[in-house]
Amino acid sequence: MTTEARPATPTVAPGPATEPFLLGEEMTGGYGPVDILHGCTIGVERGQIAVIVGPNGAGKSTAMKAVFGMLNLRVGRVLLDGEDITGLTPQARVAKGMAFVPQTNNVFTSMTVEENLEMGAFLRRDDISETMEQVYELFPVLREKRRQAAGELSGGQRQQVAVGRALMTRPTVLMLDEPTAGVSPIVMDELFDRIIEVARTGISILMVEQNARQALEIADVGYVLVQGRNAHTGTGAELLADPEVRRTFLGG
Repeated sequence: MTTEARPATPTVAPGPATEPFLLGEEMTGGYGPVDILHGCTIGVERGQIAVIVGPNGAGKSTAMKAVFGMLNLRVGRVLLDGEDITGLTPQARVAKGMAFVPQTNNVFTSMTVEENLEMGAFLRRDDISETMEQVYELFPVLREKRRQAAGELSGGQRQQVAVGRALMTRPTVLMLDEPTAGVSPIVMDELFDRIIEVARTGISILMVEQNARQALEIADVGYVLVQGRNAHTGTGAELLADPEVRRTFLGG
């Protein structure tokens, strides 16, 4: 994987005429009576990679789950291609073109790789073979292991199965929660390369990552959260060059 930052497309500020393709705007909420998010705004354009980074407990995964409808917002809204989807269930958001890959328990371990991919197409009523072929082209190792149980694969290969299954829905937005958790640096680089390839097809990527420096290198836009609030926002390159971000979040 190249160490150079991915060329950034222009960041579009939220506004009435220039809202990002996916926008979680001024989100406040949490689980039960305790708010974890406090006026948090996250957005991603078509074909962009947006990365959410920050310290442990900053609300990164909570922000993503809020965008996907997995918790109720007390304040704020979520827009997809200009449509207010705040009241929709996660299942309804999948039908609208959103796909979410959780950090753990994201494959059916007793099923084969191919069966996992077929499960990703459960809402479809058309021929899925072309999409299956596209996933195999993106992740060649899955073609080799398509008859093998997903539970027998390495951690990095399981993540490829999970991402591949999400792509079987033909999403317009792919949301990834810590996709490189627990994998080696080499596998992390490979996964990031594949994520770049997915974005180049026009799919919007929203990703939570602990490996902040590496994630910002491929990000069109980055959001640094602290205690459920936006602390810094900019292109990946801008955040990598920001002295405060480097000192506080990237180890200098």
